[in-house]
Amino acid sequence: MTNPRDIRDTGDTTLVGVIEHVATLAHNPTVSVREIVEGFGATSFVPALLVPALIVVSPLSGIPLLSTVCGTIIAIIAIQMIVPFRSHLWLPEFLMRRRITSARLVAGLRRLEGPAAWIDARADRRLQFLVVPPLALLPQIACVLCGALMPFLELVPFSSSILATAVVFFCLSLLARDGLFALAGLLIAGLGAAIPITVVLAATGN
Repeated sequence: MTNPRDIRDTGDTTLVGVIEHVATLAHNPTVSVREIVEGFGATSFVPALLVPALIVVSPLSGIPLLSTVCGTIIAIIAIQMIVPFRSHLWLPEFLMRRRITSARLVAGLRRLEGPAAWIDARADRRLQFLVVPPLALLPQIACVLCGALMPFLELVPFSSSILATAVVFFCLSLLARDGLFALAGLLIAGLGAAIPITVVLAATGN
């Protein structure tokens, strides 16, 4: 039995690899969350966490409520990474049934291939103590917080995408065992959290 904290049971351990794998799954007019999860494997927690984050980073984030759905998925998956009460990834049925147009999904993710390849090329095994227990809990907990905040930031421009970018870096840090990416994720998450605070202060005149 694969431990939920393991990386994954397929070969796609790069951002470009995950994007390419999603593209192979989108062979029907629409693709469901269930098809994506099952396509990666029921024990592939990190790649399953990475896909909704990439969706929110992409131009697809402009679709109403998509950031809310993806943020909820991110939070639920990240919680299961921290507390492995199941040996297989679980999502509520109403989320598993959610569908997105395959053409829009692939087109949105394809636009990330260039930046993804640039990031992949710079991944290395640095500061590994940050991505192994017990400190591996830090990026995992940060993923829970980022995902949980996204539904509340739906109306604040760019904030959800910034938090999703942080989740992408956290996932890559776990996939590549690169603690430097975990630190980058923390900095990006801090920026994403600062935006709504700034908006509220500006709106209240403080």
